[in-house]
Amino acid sequence: MAKMKIEPFERYGEEYDAWFDEHRHVYEAELRAIRALLPKMEMKESENGSKSIEIGVGSGRFAAPLGITLGIDPAPGMILLAKARGIEVIGGIAEALPLRDSHFELVLMVTTICFLDNAEKAFREVYRVLKPYGCFIIAFIDRDSPLGEIYSHKKSDSPFYRVARFYNTREVIALLKDAGFNKEIKSMQTIFRFHTQLGDEKEEDKVEEVRRGYGKGSFVVLKVVK
Repeated sequence: MAKMKIEPFERYGEEYDAWFDEHRHVYEAELRAIRALLPKMEMKESENGSKSIEIGVGSGRFAAPLGITLGIDPAPGMILLAKARGIEVIGGIAEALPLRDSHFELVLMVTTICFLDNAEKAFREVYRVLKPYGCFIIAFIDRDSPLGEIYSHKKSDSPFYRVARFYNTREVIALLKDAGFNKEIKSMQTIFRFHTQLGDEKEEDKVEEVRRGYGKGSFVVLKVVK
């Protein structure tokens, strides 16, 4: 990952992490959408170590509550925050995972695709490190959704999204298929009312629902099997 994409997370890491407390209803809805697709058995650890890993683990805001104890991230500041949440973190990038072949039963990637230098290469790496019939769960803001359009149009207002590239769901599915994920794709979506300006929404009385599919919600979760 290019230095310019890592630097904002180093400079503003605590502010990034605080966002999840300030926007609790959005964060909890995202967790519910991911949990709806999580396989049950993979949350346990095997004799050879963790069966699951989050790529782009950041501050551990998703890995920790989802029971994932291993992560990868390129930003030292984020690694420290994740370790404070009990996550073992390996320094590295998604396009060149420092992991052996066919080892994991679950790989999670949450709002990381927009910061990748090469999403296709990263997905091929995920395919490589998954065991046969292992699951890849990827969550992201759909570029074509109301929130995705806000983020895209106001990229310059955010130190994090200034260098981001957003994808729509069709593009992500195409990348998954190109990487070798040809089995059925399951999907969930949430954040249907989060349509105000970037970072300016009100949280009270805005508990978001989670629905199957995609195309309406701004936050999309896809699950594919190797």
